[in-house]
Amino acid sequence: MADPWMLQLLAAVVAVVGFGWLALAMDTHWEQAHGERPQSPQRVRVMRILGAVALAGSLVLCLKADHASMAVLVWLMLLAAAVLTVAMTLSWRPTWLRCLWP
Repeated sequence: MADPWMLQLLAAVVAVVGFGWLALAMDTHWEQAHGERPQSPQRVRVMRILGAVALAGSLVLCLKADHASMAVLVWLMLLAAAVLTVAMTLSWRPTWLRCLWP
């Protein structure tokens, strides 16, 4: 089994990617990252589903790394850090989110 800190690091990365997909599913953030290129409703749906699955996957990784009560606490803190990371990326360098959906 992998080290707990590796699982938690992976959970953090997956949470950032998940929130990135959820942000890119919004027209405003999509335009910030990709310019005027329009997005289809199917793409929005896929990004929302992928974002939700990524956040759930982040919880699963946290649960594998530690016992349930501590894992949920760590996951909630990871969510806060991940959403802050995506928000700061959107305000500073929104084009960096292009790598999540080229």
